[in-house]
Amino acid sequence: MRVRDVVRDVVAEVAPEEQPLVAGLARFDDATVVRRLGDRRGRREPLGFGLGEVVALVTPVVWLAVNQTAQRVVGAALDGAAGRARAALRRLSRRPPEVVTVPPLSREQLLMVRELVLEVAAERGLAAERAEGVADAVVARLVLAGPEGGGPADPGPAGPADPGGPAGPGPAGPADRGGPVDPGPAGPAGPSGPTDPPGGAV
Repeated sequence: MRVRDVVRDVVAEVAPEEQPLVAGLARFDDATVVRRLGDRRGRREPLGFGLGEVVALVTPVVWLAVNQTAQRVVGAALDGAAGRARAALRRLSRRPPEVVTVPPLSREQLLMVRELVLEVAAERGLAAERAEGVADAVVARLVLAGPEGGGPADPGPAGPADPGGPAGPGPAGPADRGGPVDPGPAGPAGPSGPTDPPGGAV
């Protein structure tokens, strides 16, 4: 999921009054936004607002923390030389900067994101209670963006299928008997065998 999408969704949930700010930032690439939001000097930039005006807002906290998480996770998976080679190729081919995305995160990485949000929020002057709510919203959004397991639901795969074989043998016998009241031994005593002449050998 793109960092800017996480920012947009979290801001819409916890700070909807900042949505115009997010819409304005969406015109710029991620590197430009991060560079200017991270500038603590408060000078006015061509983003359409003074950075001093956004120091204590939610948008910079979320964007900077989530971007830093994405850079750490992706950077850990890439060799430094390979990353420099990709950047050089991008410059040579004049391709636009890549959009920063957040890969699926482990439980430990989600905890790292939460700590980063709280850290950046403290640096930016967000109240502790407000920062906790923002951190929880960021983690919840990243959990939803992760791989959807979805498969443990099927209740009755043919595993406990009824062993049907033993359904008919025992109970059917006593059901058919019922009619004759003759005791058991009488049956074998007088079968119609003796009435047949012995000339059955053909």
